[in-house]
Amino acid sequence: MMSFVSLLLVGIMFPAFQAKQFTKCELSQVLKDMDGFGGIALSEWICTIFHTSGYDTQTIVNNNGSTEYGLFQINNKFWCRDNQILQSRNICDISCDKFLDDDLTDDMICAKKILDKEGIDYWLAHKPLCSEKLEQWHCEKL
Repeated sequence: MMSFVSLLLVGIMFPAFQAKQFTKCELSQVLKDMDGFGGIALSEWICTIFHTSGYDTQTIVNNNGSTEYGLFQINNKFWCRDNQILQSRNICDISCDKFLDDDLTDDMICAKKILDKEGIDYWLAHKPLCSEKLEQWHCEKL
């Protein structure tokens, strides 16, 4: 009985996120609707996400007083809200923790807003690492 109560308390204190460590081909399948959006090929997205978050949905990076969340490393100062920056612009109108689960629908919607407003260079890895020689980022299974 005591172990059940302990387990219950842990479950309440630490809610379960359905995190996902994607493979290149899994992620290519999920992101296929982003292929060509804003002139960015799917292979560019796959490369950029690899260098940004390693395909891990639970990636959190502290960066000069702000925090970046999830696969796309979406910043809490401008794009989402958390309890760290109360004056976030929250342009995507979403809680940052939504970018840490395995449902990428909201991540992709926000990434498209970022791309529309900031361009692909918002993701610093893109220009030096993902703007050419993209053959290795293609998935043969698609």
